Amino acid sequence: MRLQEGLIVSCQALPDEPMYGGDTIPKFAYAALLGGASGIRANTVVDINAIAAKIEHKLPIIGIIKADYPNSEVYITPTKKEVDALVKSECDVIALDATLRKRPGGITLEELVHYIRSVTDKPIMADCATLEEAKNAERLGFDYISSTLRSYTAETKGIKIPDIAFTKELLSTIKKSQVIFEGGISSPQDLAEVLQTGVKMVVIGGAITRPLNIVKRYMQEFKGE
Repeated sequence: MRLQEGLIVSCQALPDEPMYGGDTIPKFAYAALLGGASGIRANTVVDINAIAAKIEHKLPIIGIIKADYPNSEVYITPTKKEVDALVKSECDVIALDATLRKRPGGITLEELVHYIRSVTDKPIMADCATLEEAKNAERLGFDYISSTLRSYTAETKGIKIPDIAFTKELLSTIKKSQVIFEGGISSPQDLAEVLQTGVKMVVIGGAITRPLNIVKRYMQEFKGE
């Protein structure tokens, strides 16, 4: 199942977050389905498979596995181990860090892409932070290229997101892969501005599925911040 144009809802929770565990994440995904979302992005095989069951796999699922390794900043599907788990999971698309940073174990991004292509026909999605990384991902044959890591790497830290100019740059440069926007959308107004660039697929996570962060944003108004 390939991704369709529209809103992709990122349904994730880390162990230190209130929504972690139980059936909360699958319910978020079910709510996204009822609300008209066109896809889901999820972390861990447990959540991916639970989401697929809850929504009767009516939407395509982008799968990732976040894993920390020593001596590497790459943590989104960093090695073959995570790829193998996603291949066996119910996810439809495998997403991975496609930055130019050193990967765990010394495997290169190109080697990992070749490995994925040799073991599955699932489309792959590149999580990028810069235009150079996006162009490299297109060269390597990624099906989708996303701005997921914009402002989250050392090279792009401090850049305000959503980065409209960067999105326009991606759309004008990337021709063989489909561009997906992700990062920094916190309101419908932000989304409207992003859609004006012409991008057709947008991932939104925290503004929909992280109540703790949402409450904190509202609390800033009480504090006059």
